[in-house]
Parts: sequence; structure tokens; C-alpha cells
Amino acid sequence: MSSKRILVITMAASVSLCASLSMAADSTKTSKSNSETASATAQASDAKAPRLTLTEPVKDYGTVAKGEKLNWAFEVKNTGDADLQIIAAKPGCGCTVADFDKVIKPGQTGKVTAHVDTTNFSGPIAKAITLETNDPNTPTSQLTIHAIVKPYVEAYPAGFVRFNMLQGDAETQTVTIYSEEETPFEITKIEVPGEWVKATYRKIEKAEEMAPGVGRPGQAQYKVDITAGGPDAKLGPLADKIRIVTNSTHQPEYFVSLSGVIRPSFRIDPPNVNFGEVAPNEPAATRSVTFRSNDLKAPERFNVSKAESSIPGVSASLKPGSTKGDYEVTLQIAKDAKPGDVDGTLTVYTNDKLNPKVVVPVKGTIKASVATANATSSK
Repeated sequence: MSSKRILVITMAASVSLCASLSMAADSTKTSKSNSETASATAQASDAKAPRLTLTEPVKDYGTVAKGEKLNWAFEVKNTGDADLQIIAAKPGCGCTVADFDKVIKPGQTGKVTAHVDTTNFSGPIAKAITLETNDPNTPTSQLTIHAIVKPYVEAYPAGFVRFNMLQGDAETQTVTIYSEEETPFEITKIEVPGEWVKATYRKIEKAEEMAPGVGRPGQAQYKVDITAGGPDAKLGPLADKIRIVTNSTHQPEYFVSLSGVIRPSFRIDPPNVNFGEVAPNEPAATRSVTFRSNDLKAPERFNVSKAESSIPGVSASLKPGSTKGDYEVTLQIAKDAKPGDVDGTLTVYTNDKLNPKVVVPVKGTIKASVATANATSSK
């Protein structure tokens, strides 16, 4: 190869290398420029974002009396450059949120107001509120109320009574009310929820009657007798409270929860009878109604003495069931009953004080028997 040709090849390679280096430099410069632009854009975007700052995320009340209502307004500051939006303030168990500022301008401070009712708590509690905001860095935050709930007035063995009784019956349960107050303790009044609840109280004078190991030593204790039921009590579940007013400085009132159920003294199956369309000689012409005592302790207290039918051609017969407190009434359409509609009652007499007479509706249609129909058509 001639020296001239070698020179030409060398010059071409140099030009190509320079071009490649130039293109790489331009690419690096462009990439760096794009990166700087994106960074500047992100910084500009960050600069305009809201910022949630909690001045005091935890409020500690220390020791409080049971029943005290804790109300606190948490301060929420926006240290960003855009509007801070509080989307939601979700309370945990035992805490409620009264209200909160939904929009907080840059540099300003809003509030989230929380309430805690300590009536149902004892000992250390921590009740939280979760904030949901449009802060891109802190979309959720938590506010917490701490306290140690001390019962200055309490009940032994428990602050509730539960009744499971029959309608018309009455039962009495007793609780002992004691106190942690230093000054002499007294019950001044008791308020009951209705005529079907009665409550009386007396100061315990004998040491052996006092609840052991509770209350301040030497402090007075009271026996509270709670009676529920009677003729004024309504059927169904019980859910109410008895208010006990005291001279306690820290806890002037105490509530005893009352729960349970009042059941009917007996049940009827079925509560009404419908024969449908039936002939006297068909099996469906006989129907039964069962009366069962709901008294689990003494079912034999319930008694059915008599059953009467008001419907011509339909008789009622009574017999005891196989189980104590059970009775069966049989309704029978007579063989010679006239065809037509049935619309009457079955009356059953019991010894129940509130329901001594039970009326069961009876309906249906009596049609002619097959034999009677054939005899009629042959004439």
C-alpha cells in the first residue's frame, strides 16, 4: 500500500472519531439539560405543595375521673405553599370528632376537635383520630388523646344488671356502690327509666356485708336493690340505665346498665287457624293448636282450663301435652257440618295473670263431602 493511501485512510478515521465524540458530548449535554429541567420542575411543584404540621399530635390529660368528658382541639398548621385539604378525620373506638377545618390556607392554622366520653372506660386509654389530607408527603397522620381513667364511684360485682324473665313476673338484683373519695361518701338520689323499674338503697352498717377489697378503707358503701318487671313491663329486649346521684366531687353521678329480655309467659303455635277449602271427611278437617309454657324453671305453673269454639259445626277439645306446661287444643269440623265459609274464633282460658283469655282467629271454607255430593247428584 502506498504512503499516500495510508495517509488518506488515517485522516478519514480521525474525522469519524471526532464526529462520534462530538455526538456523545451533545447527547450528554442534552440529557443533563433535560435532567436539570425535570429537577427544576419537581422543585417548583414541591414548592407549591401543602405541608401538614401538627403542633401537638398527642394530648395527655393525665388522671381523670370516670365519666368525665374530654374535649380537645388539635392544632393543624399548613407550612406549605398550597391549600391544605383535610379530606377526612376518622375517629377510633371510643372517640368522636365534632368538627374540623376542611381547608387551611398556606401559613395558617386550623383545628380538629375531638371528644372522649370516659363513662365506659377504666385505667389507661389512648383514643386516636386518623387524618387524611392532600399533603403528598404525609397523606395520613394521627392525633391521640391519652388519659388514665379513675373510677371514684364504682359498683360491685359489676356496673350492670341483666334480667331474663316472663311477662308479669318481677325480679330483684343487688349491687354494692362504693367510692374512692377521701370525704364521706353518700348516695343522694336514684332515678329509674320507667314504672317497670324500681330501685332502693341503704347504707351498709355491718362490716360483713361490705364488698371486700374495694373502695377507700373506712369509706361508706351502699346496697342498691334493683327490681324490674311487673305488669307494666313491655315484651322485648331491655336496654336502659339507672342513674345514681352522689355527693362525690369527682364523679357526682354513676350509671348502672340494665339489659336483658322480657318474654311472653307462653307461646301459641299456630297463632291463627285456616282450614282452607275442606270437606268434613277429609284429614284436613282436623287442626291442632298448641299452647306451651315459656317458664323454664317451673313450666307446670302454666295451666289451660278450657277451650271454646264460636263456630257452628266446629268443635274444640282440650288435652294436656306430653311435656309439663304444654296443652293441645283440637279443632274438628263435624261430619254433618253445613257447607259454607268459616269465620270465627277459638277462645282458650288460662291462669296467666296478664293473658287469662286468648282468642285465636279461625277461617276456612267447608265444602260438601264426596259421599254427600254423589248422593245429591243421584237424586
